[in-house]
Amino acid sequence: MAVGLLLVTHEGIGTALIAVVRGMLRNLPLKAEAFEVPFEADPDAILPQASAAMRRVDDGQGVLILTDLYGATPSNLAAKLARLGTPARRVSALNLPMLLRVMNYAELGLDELPAVAAAGARNGVIHDDA
Repeated sequence: MAVGLLLVTHEGIGTALIAVVRGMLRNLPLKAEAFEVPFEADPDAILPQASAAMRRVDDGQGVLILTDLYGATPSNLAAKLARLGTPARRVSALNLPMLLRVMNYAELGLDELPAVAAAGARNGVIHDDA
């Protein structure tokens, strides 16, 4: 068993990132799903749907929740999910390098993966003067 991965994002982001990673890796080493929050959504009204998505990716080792923008509605929804009882950790500023890094360290546990995710995001930012 491995940690599950739930991307809680604004519309169009999570699904696209998972599709790109799937295209690159072919087989995802972690059970992953995107839950995209509509712009007009009431977070309390969609919490049950988000909770169901979290349960679908959890195989008993907990869930790493990646969000696109700290403090925005998806991030706030993820915070509520993390308090529902399933062991979960949350990391914001989701980007493609972060997601690839997490997939490449799929054997790590829930306590180690947040730091791996953050490092992937940071190390994926390159300032190139060319």
